[in-house]
Amino acid sequence: MSNISAISTVSTIRVDDIDHFRTAVSESFVPLRIDSDRPSLHGVIRGACADGIHLTEVGATAHTVTRTPELIARSPRGAYKVSLLLAGSGLLIQDGREAVLREGDFAIYDTSRPYTLGFDRDFRTLVLMFPYEVTTLSHEAMHELTATRLAGDTGLGAIVAPFLARLGARMDELTGAAGVRLAHTAVDLVTTALVHELGFEGAAADPRRTLLHRIHGYIDEHLDTADLTPGAIAAAHYISVRHLHSLFHESGTTVSAVVRSRRLERCRRDLLEPMLAERPVAAIGARWGFADAAHFSRAFKSAYGVSPNAYRHAA
Repeated sequence: MSNISAISTVSTIRVDDIDHFRTAVSESFVPLRIDSDRPSLHGVIRGACADGIHLTEVGATAHTVTRTPELIARSPRGAYKVSLLLAGSGLLIQDGREAVLREGDFAIYDTSRPYTLGFDRDFRTLVLMFPYEVTTLSHEAMHELTATRLAGDTGLGAIVAPFLARLGARMDELTGAAGVRLAHTAVDLVTTALVHELGFEGAAADPRRTLLHRIHGYIDEHLDTADLTPGAIAAAHYISVRHLHSLFHESGTTVSAVVRSRRLERCRRDLLEPMLAERPVAAIGARWGFADAAHFSRAFKSAYGVSPNAYRHAA
């Protein structure tokens, strides 16, 4: 993520034909194809953004949105989207799975792969869209959960869905540092629900995946530990370093890359926090494992395109 602006204002768009609607939703999310068998398409799109996390409410007449391979090739932006049905019903299709969503239900999908989301009557939905790096779940784990219905009236869904709905109704609160914290809380709550879902899906059949998930959790809990090395992580889980590297290689990444990325994300959030405005940038880096200030500055600029100081002042 390279955006410097962390906050944006609430915007509302009203459309009364399919062409304008296509343009509006593509600009609000990612380029999408819109199909409808109705003679006209009316809709309202209301959205806000805090720290690159978008919250958008869409209300419209029946239609289908499709993220096609051609659109992905032309605009390959990758992000996760969570749709919470506020009214009506919908059918989400991705990765060979189908999820029928009714009022209060929500599901996650990935904009880097084709998907279809269809509504057969008037509806309202709230969409939380966020960059990959904001969540601690791996791409592999997310791939197993796309187009999976999470009920909004039972279990953790009964906590997450009302929070998202209330936040959608109060988008004007997504301003300032409080808005950044609220946006990240929304993502964290969704992640918690997804982690819970993963814990009951095939854990016994795939012990390697279960172990990898535990390791990711361990990394998140120890990001402020100076010696969070592959050796220390392997020892904490009673496996060899070679086995540890093998687990991450299967996920298309490395242990060191995951630790560095998550530490940088924590630093980035602290740089946005007004309560830490007097804390030196080097101290923020040191808090999250970057003992060398010069190394921290180089790593941050490589990840976000600007130095930590420039990011703090711009945001």
